[in-house]
Amino acid sequence: MHAHIDDDDFATALEKAAFALRRSQRVAVLTGAGISAESGIPTFRASDGLWENHPIEDVATPSGFARNPELVWRFYNARRVAAARALPNLGHHALVKLEQHFAGNFTLITQNVDAMHTTAGNRNVLELHGCLRRTRCLGCEQILDGDLIDLGPEPLCSDCGGRLRPDIVWFHEMLPEGIWESAAEAVLECQTLLVVGTSAVVYPAAGLIPLALDKHPPAMVIEVNLTKTAASKRVDVGLYGPAGEMLPRLLCAANIGVNG
Repeated sequence: MHAHIDDDDFATALEKAAFALRRSQRVAVLTGAGISAESGIPTFRASDGLWENHPIEDVATPSGFARNPELVWRFYNARRVAAARALPNLGHHALVKLEQHFAGNFTLITQNVDAMHTTAGNRNVLELHGCLRRTRCLGCEQILDGDLIDLGPEPLCSDCGGRLRPDIVWFHEMLPEGIWESAAEAVLECQTLLVVGTSAVVYPAAGLIPLALDKHPPAMVIEVNLTKTAASKRVDVGLYGPAGEMLPRLLCAANIGVNG
């Protein structure tokens, strides 16, 4: 049990956040690696700048893939298998209930590539950084959606024979066309923005938080995270603890999905 959960400050913050949800007509959510970490999916990015003991330049850049595609595919095949074994947690399921409650007035924007939100049942999901399920052909450029399985050291396109790469936004690459505009539009139209399990330091995604706060009228920004982040001083409400615990409590306080 986390120290913040039962004190007066938490109760006040929880009610403030619940009131915001109850009064909102449109809600947007931004998620990061923290929500999937509770399902056992490692965040990969370590404090020493390595991902699974590999320099980022080797496994998460276009130049790294050009240099050694087999190494990159070994890395991403391991991530695909790990994602396939993991199960959505209570935080993921709470966001499904939130979407069901707000129906077409809900957008989930995620920095995660593990497909966990769609596996849990969310439908209106914007995957800013791509998805492990998908591959992109460097020959015919088609994007293929498949199962989370090991594709081997050098998978090829079944249509044109071209080399496949993960459909992931690597460092030094732009976001997929139109996805940032869709994310920004969802934030500009929402009354409440939930920020879940993100450090709020990776841009452009982190830029959605000031976008919500600085628009007129501003959105209520609720941060749900294990600890305070770079955004904590600016957000309206902070609920600090595991998303799998905080989100269900928030929905219960807002009387959302309690019977579902």
